[in-house]
Amino acid sequence: MQLIIDSLPLLWRGLIVTFQLASLTLLFTAFISLFVGIASVSRFWTLRALAVIYVEFFRDIPLVVNLLFVYFGAPLVGLALDPFSAALVSFTSWGSANGAEIIRGGFNALAKHQRESAQALGLRSWETMFLVLLPQIVLPILPAFTGLFSLLIQATSLATLVGATEFLRSAKIIVERQTMMTGESPAFMVFGFVLCVYFVICYSLNLFTAWLERRIVTARTVHRHAPQEIASTHETQVNPENT
Repeated sequence: MQLIIDSLPLLWRGLIVTFQLASLTLLFTAFISLFVGIASVSRFWTLRALAVIYVEFFRDIPLVVNLLFVYFGAPLVGLALDPFSAALVSFTSWGSANGAEIIRGGFNALAKHQRESAQALGLRSWETMFLVLLPQIVLPILPAFTGLFSLLIQATSLATLVGATEFLRSAKIIVERQTMMTGESPAFMVFGFVLCVYFVICYSLNLFTAWLERRIVTARTVHRHAPQEIASTHETQVNPENT
């Protein structure tokens, strides 16, 4: 245990890199997912086809293969990516494909009359999308994106394969250094500590996701019943003999 305490600065730096990689990936994922998700429900079949190709391509390739392809393939086209950047590109492509499916599911969950009503009011297609439909799916898809963030944190451990000094890589450095110095491997203890840290982080995110889902369900239930309560109150005021 003393080894873990002495190595906390190195482990902390690796954990910071892990959160940086996961956070940047989530940021770019949300941005790309928005456009791919909108394209997947577009009335133009060309955009829908391109969105389907993008989503299926990156979702059907193992993430580790995607990572190695980006890291070793980028120099062939003149892009010498460092391990962190290669991991960021790889995880973003995978995350945005999954995020686009979340957004597409959010759009498909909306009632069809929403688009028809907006068109009847004379709104253009882009106005219908960004002013009517998109604001309604933000809250419902938040729990799914929180769950995706948990998956991205777990996926960052793969970045050690290309040399990114994230949390798992820091643990491997500690194990290798201690094995060379003492001849005994502390792998079980060090990686057991890493396992516990990942569990605490991801379990906390899962609890937050469950709490967020409950809050959203409660808010939508209250919003759904509010007009009925207002109408009932109005009817009581108009007909006081009913009370």
